[in-house]
Amino acid sequence: MKKLVALLLAAIMVMCWLPALADEPENPYADDGVEILRDKDGNVIDLGGMEIIICEHWSHDWHDDEPETASAEATKEYREWLEKTYNFTIRTRADTTWGSCPDDFNNFATTGGDENYVWAMRYDTIGAPLRSGLFYDLSTLDCLDFSQAKWNINIMNLTTKDGDVYGMRPDKAEPRKGVFFNKRLLTEAGIDPDSLYDMQADGTWTWDAFEDLCKKLTRDTDNDGVIDRYAMMSFSAHILPAAINSNGADFFAIDENGKYVVTAQSDAFMEAANWAVDMIKKYEMPAPEGAEWNYFETAFKNGEVAMQVHEDYFKGSLAEMEDDFGFVMFPKGPRATTYVHAPTDNVYVIPACYDADRAWKIAFAYNLFTNPTPGYEDDDSWKSGYYAAYRDDRAVDETIAMMREDAHQVPALTSLVPGFDGGPQFIWPVYGLAATPAEQVESMMGTWQAYVDDLNGN
Repeated sequence: MKKLVALLLAAIMVMCWLPALADEPENPYADDGVEILRDKDGNVIDLGGMEIIICEHWSHDWHDDEPETASAEATKEYREWLEKTYNFTIRTRADTTWGSCPDDFNNFATTGGDENYVWAMRYDTIGAPLRSGLFYDLSTLDCLDFSQAKWNINIMNLTTKDGDVYGMRPDKAEPRKGVFFNKRLLTEAGIDPDSLYDMQADGTWTWDAFEDLCKKLTRDTDNDGVIDRYAMMSFSAHILPAAINSNGADFFAIDENGKYVVTAQSDAFMEAANWAVDMIKKYEMPAPEGAEWNYFETAFKNGEVAMQVHEDYFKGSLAEMEDDFGFVMFPKGPRATTYVHAPTDNVYVIPACYDADRAWKIAFAYNLFTNPTPGYEDDDSWKSGYYAAYRDDRAVDETIAMMREDAHQVPALTSLVPGFDGGPQFIWPVYGLAATPAEQVESMMGTWQAYVDDLNGN
């Protein structure tokens, strides 16, 4: 009799559990540690069919993509599962353009609308809406955990004030300024091209090492007493900022109180700017008479100069270059501990016009959508496009990989100071030798101080 009662009770318990089991979402990612997220009552979080738009001026809907790799296919399947499990749709869509993005965002964040946006802002346009309170404070949304490794620390630091977080980026930094080098010209000068990668790897790729190469590469090859082979030719807006950052310096800094300060008169800044000017005087190829402003690019492509300070994107212009080339980070200065570059990545924000519930749901979906695909957390598929553009694997496996890491990034604060324009205010007159770095900084200090006073006041 006791056995019968026990069996009946067990049967009743199973029957009671059947509806719950039927309602339980399938979780093919459980073995990867993915849990179904629930509300305080134990129910699976349901966004009620909400559509969230990631507004990127360059984008198209990810649903339309045809995966070409196992990683891409797994990511698409995972995102489709997230949409089904939590009852939402997320779109990547260009509801703006590169030029109209700032105004379009400001208009929406001011007036509101039916769309549920996460908006990608150009790095150089976040200052004004940030000061105007148009970005939602992401630190108030408990569905976002900014201690996760996926978040870009550089962007976090830049958009955090008194613990309040206004911008995010769930991606590694895009590579920026480094040194391209022509392998044939280095070899002809008795330099092993791989030695640049070797120095970068062992920490000896310094200003001194860079100048040693410049001395060997700047030559009179026909012995007529006139230099006919120069080490480098670079864009002024690339080489001067790269040199300044490489010595741990910048035009501005943020102090311990979160205030902007002018730092262009610092010893590290002046040392870097003077060193760069010295390199330009000694080793840069003069532009031919009547040459276009960007002849420096032509000179490198044609094998007229051995090195060029440029941004990673320049690789896209070198597909037809006859000589092989490599790419390393800018050498470190005497006051630096490592190699750095200053990314200017897009910043993702949520408009401040939403109420707390709506903002939470948008952030919840975006957070899941940007999580690493289970089983592919350490995936290197990002390298494939770089491999196709560069001529050797070391440029990708060593240089680009390094540029993506937080430890090799510094914030591009100059983009966030209203009124600052590095070209006419410093770079052009210094590069053109119309003024020394000290003279030009001295002439601009009052203007730059006014900029930061206004910024700090806001």
